[in-house]
Amino acid sequence: MPKRVLSYDGKLKSPSRGLRKNMTKSEQALWSRLRGKQLLGVQFYRQKPLGNYIVDFFAPKVKLVVEVDGSQHLEETNSVKDNERDDYLDSLGICVVRFDSRKVLKDTDSVVDFIFSTMQERLK
Repeated sequence: MPKRVLSYDGKLKSPSRGLRKNMTKSEQALWSRLRGKQLLGVQFYRQKPLGNYIVDFFAPKVKLVVEVDGSQHLEETNSVKDNERDDYLDSLGICVVRFDSRKVLKDTDSVVDFIFSTMQERLK
């Protein structure tokens, strides 16, 4: 069965490169644990355009998006946008997990454990 390539808005290519160059401390901490196929041999991409969105981390093999949310995501307008994005990704069969940036920095191991467990489930 051929792989379906997920399309994205070409205008997002440059902004996603900028986001990769300017990752937050929490994104850097998590990326150090996701990069290089460290979890179950699965490749993650960072600041990946999908459709009209740029996601923090994406593992196509398990159709998993990991988002690291700063405090701005608690604001109602951003929360609504996050829900719209999650619904869109869900329609593509992609699971989205979100973590507060403080949790990522203070308890990276439990965040990685949760991601690992989610990946195991999705590989079944």
